[in-house]
Formats: sequence, structure tokens, C-alpha cells
Amino acid sequence: MKSHFALMFCVACGYLATVLPTASAQSDAELPPAVYLYEGDAPGSEGRSGEQKQVRPGADRVVSNVHRPLIYPYLPKAGTNTGMAVIIAPGGGHRALWSTHEGHVPAKYFAERGVTAFVLEYRLAEEPDSPYTVDEHALGDMQRAIRLVRSRAKEWGVDPNRVGVMGFSAGGELVALAGMRFDAGNKDAANDIDRQSSRPDFLALIYPGRSHRYEPIAETPQTFIVAGFGDRPDIAEGMAEVYLKFKRAGVPTELHIYSNAGHGFGLRDGKPGSVMKWVDRFIDWADDRNLRMAAAE
Repeated sequence: MKSHFALMFCVACGYLATVLPTASAQSDAELPPAVYLYEGDAPGSEGRSGEQKQVRPGADRVVSNVHRPLIYPYLPKAGTNTGMAVIIAPGGGHRALWSTHEGHVPAKYFAERGVTAFVLEYRLAEEPDSPYTVDEHALGDMQRAIRLVRSRAKEWGVDPNRVGVMGFSAGGELVALAGMRFDAGNKDAANDIDRQSSRPDFLALIYPGRSHRYEPIAETPQTFIVAGFGDRPDIAEGMAEVYLKFKRAGVPTELHIYSNAGHGFGLRDGKPGSVMKWVDRFIDWADDRNLRMAAAE
């Protein structure tokens, strides 16, 4: 892909954030109806689907013990749908999913702007005694979510050619891997989900972890990156290095590094500073890349 490359280093200048929905822990009853990625057991979770996931009480919905991966769809209001879709993977070090400020709040924000958003609850490879791995099970859940959204694109008003992924911290690692490891689907499969491509149409890496693993290829999708100057070195410095890797691979990439931010800022109610405007910069980028348009009939 040959396009212009954009590099923007953003510094916090004392702007006040837009007022956002209150970030309080949600019960399942407060969320959109869940859509499970698999009928019955997910591969590698045989016999464990009946185990209850754990949701820690507090200011953020923190989920663990996930054995039946799912997505929560946030659909735009009638007449506002742009056809663009984003699957959001919260972070939590592969030990938990901090899914309010790194999932449900951003999903609501994007849906209000015509972008169909899905919050992914994926299996956790590094919680105690986990039988899962990042590269097989967690990444497999992300790939399955991409195929599932495409298989139901007409139902959800989504253009199957504008389905991308966004990840925070550990979820960002999954997003980066999804942009390097994908296939076109099995066109002979009996299941429509399995016939879909697992290649995302864009990546959004929000302070993603383990940047040393990122080796983009020419087919890696267009990418948007956000990080904080005060984050740990593999992110604060690593994202500049990742940008250069993506540029050398010919992947159109935009990078924002906020000088007054560290790790885990996500999208929070009333948090001051220009870093909370990263979602607006993402919308600008999506418009520049012609991702937000009228939904396909």
C-alpha cells in the first residue's frame, strides 16, 4: 500500500477533556446483550463454558476467569450509522479485562459518532493456572470476533470492508498480532463465520504492550497509534520505533504521543488534559482514511 504517512507528536497543553459518561462498574444487566463467539465451547475451553466469569466490584468493570469469549455490540442510532465498525480489546496484562475505561466507555463514544463498536471479552493467558496462551487462544478470540462481525455485517449495518480493531495495553498486543497474522477464511466451510477473512481493515494501538513483538508486513492494515510520554520504555519509546517499522513496511500510520500522559488513561469521565481528546483524533484519522462514510445499503 502506497500512501502518505502521517506522524503527529501531540503534547498536552492544558485542555479540558470533553465530559464523558460516568465510568462506573457495570453489571451484565446494564450492558447490551452479549453475543458469544462460538456456539458451545470455544476451542481449547472444552468443558469450561459453564464456569462463571468474575466481575470485580468497584469503579471499573474488571473481568477475569473468561472461558466463553463474547462481544457486546454498541449500535449507532438510526440515521447516524457510517458503516464503520471497531472491535475493542480492553487491557489488563492478560490477567483481567479493565473493560469500562478501556472498553464500554469508548464503545459508547464511537457509537454516538456513527461507528458500530464491539467490546471483546477474550480469554486470559496469564491469570493464575490459566490453560490459555496469548498467541493461540486470546488472538484466536480476536480473529473469531472479526469473522463474526463480518458474517453479521448486514444485520448490524456494517460495511465488511471497514471492520477494524482497537486494543489497549495487553489488548493492543492482540490488535498488533491480528494485523500481522490473518487469513482469507475457508471459502468451502459450512459455517458462514469460517468463510470470512480475519484480516482487520485498520488497527488502533492504544498504549500497547510488548512492542518488541511487532513485525509488520506489507499487508498489515493502516494503523493509528496513541501513547504517553510517561509510559514505560517499551511503549513511550517503543511506539516511536514501531512507527518507523510500520513506515518501512509501507503501512500508512499515524502516531500521537502525549507529553502529560502515562499508562492506562483510556477514556475517563472528567479527566483533564488533551490526552482525553485522543478519541477525537481517532475520528479525524478515520475520516481522513475514508473509514466513516454512509453505510452501504
